Amino acid sequence: MANSPRVWFITGASRGLGRAVAEAALARGDQVAATARDPGALADLVAAAPERARALRLDVAVAGEAAAAVAAAQAAFGRIDVVVNNAGFGLLGALEELGEDQMRRQWETNFLGAVHVVRASLPLLRAQRSGHLVFTSAAAAISNYPGFSIYGASKAALEALGEAVAAETRPLGIKVTLVQPGPFRTDFVGRSLEAGEATLPDYAGTSGKFRKLVESTRGRQPGDPAKAAAAILAAVDADSPPLRLVLGKYATDKARRRHTAGLRELEAWEGVGAAADF
Repeated sequence: MANSPRVWFITGASRGLGRAVAEAALARGDQVAATARDPGALADLVAAAPERARALRLDVAVAGEAAAAVAAAQAAFGRIDVVVNNAGFGLLGALEELGEDQMRRQWETNFLGAVHVVRASLPLLRAQRSGHLVFTSAAAAISNYPGFSIYGASKAALEALGEAVAAETRPLGIKVTLVQPGPFRTDFVGRSLEAGEATLPDYAGTSGKFRKLVESTRGRQPGDPAKAAAAILAAVDADSPPLRLVLGKYATDKARRRHTAGLRELEAWEGVGAAADF
């Protein structure tokens, strides 16, 4: 299958990692159903490969739109092999600084949006007895930061969802990969990052400091989106793909520190915790 053309269904394909994956898939001869809230933003992508690319409207937060987009992709290409749940945005601010509507939109986009797409795709993938679900997670799901409370929570929930779906669908020939990227040179820190509605002085040294750090990285992130896309394609091509694919040295170092610290804490408190059984 690694050498056979695949059909990709990609959400949030107008920019960022979604765009990079779409371009990489088309460059090697695959077919791509690229989705965005504004399909016009995908016009150049389709123009570069008009016989192998389709631009579809999809706001993942709107219930019902995912089913229509999946049906359109199937009608165009006959099948779907890889579903990339990439649509999402960041929300920056301490928990008290975030607005109720902001938190709801974050959850509806980053988590429920992926739920809509996966539930719309699974009947087709089950019938095929094959397919690969890819979720764009975040380094914040490895361990979270002050100022990313709801954003990191939405990505952590996405990972728990992916783990369960992987176990549920593995006997059906469906694979799952959770992608954990570090800071990549996309416009995430620009158009895809929303600030909280309030700024409280008490959080200046925590979430406020983190906000300045994030904003200072714009245009200087170490991650190359094209290389991230190549890594994702390699995982999809693998006979035994990883459940988690950590992208970039920053995220790799972070994951290693998190797992090491977690093991140390488990061992330090094992006697207390294990004694809770009858």
